[in-house]
Amino acid sequence: MSQHSGSEPQTVEERSGPKTERGRRTLRRLLDAAGEEFGARGYHDTAISNITQGAGVGLGTFYVYFKSKEEVFRALVADMGARTRHAMTESTRGAHDRLEAERLGIQAFIEFVRSHKALYRVVMEAQFVAPEAYRDYYRTFAAAYRQQLAQAASRGEISEGQDDEVRVWALMGASSFLGIRYGIWDADTDSASVAEAASDLMINGLAPRAKKDKAPE
Repeated sequence: MSQHSGSEPQTVEERSGPKTERGRRTLRRLLDAAGEEFGARGYHDTAISNITQGAGVGLGTFYVYFKSKEEVFRALVADMGARTRHAMTESTRGAHDRLEAERLGIQAFIEFVRSHKALYRVVMEAQFVAPEAYRDYYRTFAAAYRQQLAQAASRGEISEGQDDEVRVWALMGASSFLGIRYGIWDADTDSASVAEAASDLMINGLAPRAKKDKAPE
């Protein structure tokens, strides 16, 4: 799974946030603090006061930016998606073709999860706390990914798929579970080797490969 397109993913503050630099910094502090608190405590055990204390702002400032705890949680999930896509876009920028971009994207995703374990837990909790935000997180990925694969197919870099929607979600599902296994559970495993193995599966599939003839002795 990779995100390599002409348009840059935007964070929450870039997309619809405050217009001043000071306001953007305050929003960033609130989102970062929310990520730490939700990631450590979980949604239900996190109070707005925990977030404002972590951000170093007053309670009134929180309500300038968000109406409720649920709203900041939804904003955090959207922001997490934008940050993930940005990291993957940067990691695949120099890829020579789509297959190389896929390998680099998988490695970048695993590394991003390792560096943002608390935020990734927030995304996982979102399926129960804010289901629509959770679905939007993946739908946004899928929309860009589908477009990228279609463009790569038109350039002859990958094959045409039988069903583009199924192909996109299958590849995203594989990357998501690789992120859980090697980003959270087994974070010491070499991410490049994992990406290489996943890329091999992507390129060659599950069909048996022709055995190479042994060289004559």
